[in-house]
Amino acid sequence: MPINFKKLVFILFLLIPVNSYAQEIKSLGKYKDWESFRLKEGGAKTCFARSIPVLKAPKGFKRNPSRLFVSFRPKDNVKNEVSVTAGYIFDNKSLVTAKSGKNKFDLFSQGDFAWAGDVEDEKKIIKLMKSASRIMIIGKTINGKKTTDHYSLMGFTKAYNTAKKSCS
Repeated sequence: MPINFKKLVFILFLLIPVNSYAQEIKSLGKYKDWESFRLKEGGAKTCFARSIPVLKAPKGFKRNPSRLFVSFRPKDNVKNEVSVTAGYIFDNKSLVTAKSGKNKFDLFSQGDFAWAGDVEDEKKIIKLMKSASRIMIIGKTINGKKTTDHYSLMGFTKAYNTAKKSCS
């Protein structure tokens, strides 16, 4: 289950440049369209691979930055946590969808973040992300506006492996 601390850290990370967190957040490497990071907060360590959309629809729709993450938090025994923010509050009456080719996964949302429903879905999504070239995140705002963010998966496997290794 998502914890508010993690959400707060990611929101702050989205809003403030990485250089502002130089002592806490460290880039572990940029791999094409993905980047890996390590965050140290007290004695806890969080590692994650992150990407931004290569295409956002509808055009001209004003929202905060969108990001797709796969996170590791050893202290909380969290591995392979797939999460996404589309830059707005999701409609909690409808599911967020991750789609690539014929593969489709429903994500649950809370506020402006959405997560895979369970560990098995996380494993399937990550396996897909390692072999596919693109994944779409489809969501709906609380006002009913549908959005689709397209993420390139070029560099995902290296960014994922780097984040995973850094938190093992």
